[in-house]
Amino acid sequence: MRPARASSAVLVAVLATAVSWFALDLWTNHGGRLLPLPWFPAAAIVVVAGVVLALGWEVRRSVRGDRSAPLDPLAAARVVVLAKAAVYGGAVLVGWYAGQALVLLSDVSVMRNQHLLVAGGTALAAAALAGAGLLAQRWCRLPPDDEGGGAGRSGPSLEDDLLAPPQQRGPQE
Repeated sequence: MRPARASSAVLVAVLATAVSWFALDLWTNHGGRLLPLPWFPAAAIVVVAGVVLALGWEVRRSVRGDRSAPLDPLAAARVVVLAKAAVYGGAVLVGWYAGQALVLLSDVSVMRNQHLLVAGGTALAAAALAGAGLLAQRWCRLPPDDEGGGAGRSGPSLEDDLLAPPQQRGPQE
């Protein structure tokens, strides 16, 4: 599995912003109202970013050998997938909330000013989620193998472990 790239996340965020801005502008121009914008989504997104970072940190500790018990490779692979999902999910959320903020910019009244602040804050929280995913991915990388048997991990990589077919298990003696 290839790691998510920051440039891809930015592209997703820009496309999501354009689509959401167009759709929400069309909706409001035809008499539709925007959904209420509470602070709860921003707080929830920040909590998810913290969980992604905490799980990524545990994988980093395991890769460096700082844990007393090694981490299960499948659990580490799940953290990598979670980190990648956080990158792209955060990018989509940035686009959604940035699109709402752009629609709200056209008419800044007192009530819309509050909504604009919430949309901007939630977009920043979503950007933090994407950044947490990128950082967690970086922490989950295995160090390069040394040819001379130095400090690097020898043997198959985590990706090789995941792509290998399952072995037949016989009765244990």
